[in-house]
Amino acid sequence: MRAKLHGLIGSAAWLCIAGFWSSTLIAELFLSPAAVVTVKTSIAWSLLAFVPLMIATAGSGFALAAGRSEPLLAGKRRRMPLIGANGLLVLVPAALYLQAKAVAGEFDTAFYVVQGVELLAGALNLWLIGRSLRDGLRLRAQARSRGFVSA
Repeated sequence: MRAKLHGLIGSAAWLCIAGFWSSTLIAELFLSPAAVVTVKTSIAWSLLAFVPLMIATAGSGFALAAGRSEPLLAGKRRRMPLIGANGLLVLVPAALYLQAKAVAGEFDTAFYVVQGVELLAGALNLWLIGRSLRDGLRLRAQARSRGFVSA
């Protein structure tokens, strides 16, 4: 049950980032400045739920992996600090900065530089979390083949 919950919240985190990333790209490329403000404000408010979701994902993953040393877990352990640092040091501050700039109507060079950095950092986290999701599915398949997990 704990493994299923971890997979569910990890998948939800990935979907949130994908939603943030794609809505930003669509708004920036195809919609009005007012729509960009709406997207940026929605993302900023969503952080109140998203950050705890990421913390829960990391915590449940560490709890599930305690005392285990499979190579797939080693990869997940190596990626998690990168995912967390990227999120807390780049993505969260960028989201808040971009929301403030958008609300002020300041779509200047600084806005677009930070927007570019945010899109790159978001793509990196999508890739890293996607690899961890893939490895989690592989771990589950291995456990099933050994008879440790019920269908």
